[in-house]
Amino acid sequence: MAIYVIADLHLSGSVQKPMDIFGNQWANHHEKIEYHWRECVHEDDMVLIPGDISWAMRLEEAMVDLRWIDQLPGKKILLRGNHDYWWGSVRKLNTLFPNMFFLQNNSKNFEAYVICGTRGWICPNSYKFDLQDEKIYNRELQRLKLSLETGAKQGNKKIIVMTHYPPTNDKMEPSEFTKIYEDYGVEKVVYGHLHGTDGFCGALQGRYRGVEYQLTSCDYLNFKPLKIYD
Repeated sequence: MAIYVIADLHLSGSVQKPMDIFGNQWANHHEKIEYHWRECVHEDDMVLIPGDISWAMRLEEAMVDLRWIDQLPGKKILLRGNHDYWWGSVRKLNTLFPNMFFLQNNSKNFEAYVICGTRGWICPNSYKFDLQDEKIYNRELQRLKLSLETGAKQGNKKIIVMTHYPPTNDKMEPSEFTKIYEDYGVEKVVYGHLHGTDGFCGALQGRYRGVEYQLTSCDYLNFKPLKIYD
C-alpha cells in the first residue's frame, strides 16, 4: 500500500485548453499520465493530487475530468489549486466518489500517515506581495492550521502535507508556512504550481529545517506519479 503524488494534471476533458502551447512535452499529456499511472499504481495505493486538477470553470464541466481520475487505480486525495475554479463545497465534493477525498480544512488517514493541507499562496517577496496577497496568505495559514489540528487528533501518525503553492518565496527564505510545518512536526510536504526550467530552479527541495520538501508538478515528474512511501 504505497503513497504516490502527482500535481498539476491540468485536465480539459470538457473545455478547450490544449496544454502543448506550453511546450511539446505537454502534447497528449493526459495519455502519458494514464499510461504511467496504470504502470505503477495499484488499487490499494493512495495518490495525492496537490491542485490544478481541471481547467473547468463549473463542477458540471469538471465531472468529466473527475470521472477520468476516478477510473484510474488507487484511492485519491485531491487539493484545490489556483486554477480549480470549479471547486465548491468540500462537503458536497466528498459525496461524489467513494474512493476520492477532497482536502480542505480537514485531513485523511492512510495507514501510518495522516494527510493534511491547504492550497497555500505566494509567500512575501520583494517584487509582488500586496494587501490582497497578505489577506489570502493569512487565510491560507489558518486553513493549514485547521487541517493540521484535525490531523493531530488522529493519534501518533506521521504527517504529510499537500499544498499547491511552494512553501517559500523564490529566495527560499523561511515563511509562516515553513514555521507551521516545523511546529507541527510535519514529516513531508509535497507541492506543485511551478513549471518549466525557470520555475523548477526556484523550488525548495530536500530537507529544510527538519522537514522534507518535494516538488511534484507533473511536467517536473515527466508525467509519472512519484512514489513517496512504500
